[in-house]
Amino acid sequence: MIVLLSPAKTLDFERELPSIATTRPHFADEARSLAHSAANLTQKRLAELMHISPRLAKLNADRFRDFPELPERPALYAFAGDVYTGFGVDTLDEAGVAFAQDHVRILSGLYGLLRPLDDIRPYRLEMGTRWAPRQKKLTDWWADRIADHLRRELTEEGSATILNLASQEYYAAVDGKLAGVRVIEVEFREPGPNGPRFVSFNAKRARGMMARWLCEHHVTDVEAMRGFDSDGYRFDAEESDTDRWRFTRA
Repeated sequence: MIVLLSPAKTLDFERELPSIATTRPHFADEARSLAHSAANLTQKRLAELMHISPRLAKLNADRFRDFPELPERPALYAFAGDVYTGFGVDTLDEAGVAFAQDHVRILSGLYGLLRPLDDIRPYRLEMGTRWAPRQKKLTDWWADRIADHLRRELTEEGSATILNLASQEYYAAVDGKLAGVRVIEVEFREPGPNGPRFVSFNAKRARGMMARWLCEHHVTDVEAMRGFDSDGYRFDAEESDTDRWRFTRA
């Protein structure tokens, strides 16, 4: 199986990296082209498109302008949001990281689809952005390219199953374009006064924890993922069906 994750807005290009061999993103040329086009956007336009402060707009305008010269680091060590806090790559052993390289993919507005050890430069460009060169929105610009490449990777891996731990915004890039592929949607719930409830922060961390659990245990049979039990989560059979699984924390 292949597990899908979303990227993170928060980046960490400062902490020390282990000695690892990195890889080049499949859509590296497309990323450079997008960054080149985005460099023509004003700071004001970036602030409007991304709903960010003038300070962050300037930061990202500078990133797009200087994109070819920016430092690189592997995606799994560069993203630092809640999902990646849950994943905790710094404490995952070498074999687990290698397993992630084969079975975890990160959807990206700029890079399309990333392997964990693909080198990326600092950026911010959400998949839901309503801008793209010669298109009205980014998902139109990517069209079928991400889905077609993901399908090829599934064929090479010898399966036709995706465990979707990405957000709706990012999964939209391939939604409806994976005919013949089994996609299992996963949701996480917390106890609440009126029954199990969705809590965004906890769900993001749980997505990262589940991806790590897969890599720690080298899981290749998707049905075995029902055994995920990190941080008190348990598979809820009564609230799940064949392709929509719910995990609830006690």
